[in-house]
Amino acid sequence: MRSLHAAEGIVDGNLWNEFVSRISDLLKDTDMWTAAATVLLRIVLIYLVSRLALLIINRLIDHATQEKKSKRLKLRTRRVQTMGRLLKNTASYLINFITLLLILGEFNIQIAPLLAGAGVIGLAIGFGAQSLVKDIITGFFIIFEDQFSVGDVIQTGSYKGTVEMIGFRATRIRSWTGEVHIIPNGSINQVTNFSIHPMTAVVDIAIASEKSVDELMGTIRGVLNQINDPNLVDKPEVLGIETLSSSQMTLRITAKCKPNTTGEVSRLINTKVKKALELADSREPA
Repeated sequence: MRSLHAAEGIVDGNLWNEFVSRISDLLKDTDMWTAAATVLLRIVLIYLVSRLALLIINRLIDHATQEKKSKRLKLRTRRVQTMGRLLKNTASYLINFITLLLILGEFNIQIAPLLAGAGVIGLAIGFGAQSLVKDIITGFFIIFEDQFSVGDVIQTGSYKGTVEMIGFRATRIRSWTGEVHIIPNGSINQVTNFSIHPMTAVVDIAIASEKSVDELMGTIRGVLNQINDPNLVDKPEVLGIETLSSSQMTLRITAKCKPNTTGEVSRLINTKVKKALELADSREPA
């Protein structure tokens, strides 16, 4: 029995001594340390080169999206900032992905199966989330084509209001009465933007037919020439009689104004013309 325990102790001692010997030989193996240092150096170089490439790309994006005074085609600032952030994020994801693959390759890990698996997973996600993919693609083209920006007043379908947020999945619109509408980008088929170009306010004034047309138009022109409002791009003008009946006639007034200010300008013109006509009627002899 004692001899059996002694034999087991000798075997355990031999195994331990063999293990220590192998570790010692491994630590003294200069070829192994040289290969490890080479791999580590390559990984560091890959990382540094990727950071340098990302820095250069970000600088190029900043230079390309920087507003230039000599540029003949002026890009809208909000669109440029949004596209700049989008391009930077895309470049960051792409370079980090390539860096990860190169580092895995240094450890002799097969990259092809990983890429094939990622492709299969991406394909499955694409089939399972077609509406989400449609929303993202539509959101990208909304920003890329500068269809509208945050702060613009737009109408899509039955929804009209001020754009508060443009995301890759949904757009948030606040109506003038306070309701907030969250619309998936894939559902935005047609958009009317009221905040890009100057608009024309149209005001129709109904007046009794027995009134003198020349006197009325002269009075209205005098009032319109005195209107000084920051929303006006040009002086309002009287186009003439729009409709005529036996009891009344309608005079049409147009005013070129800033985007999304037609309501304010129309109310101002109506108020000024109404006061001028009342004053003119009060001066007429009974």
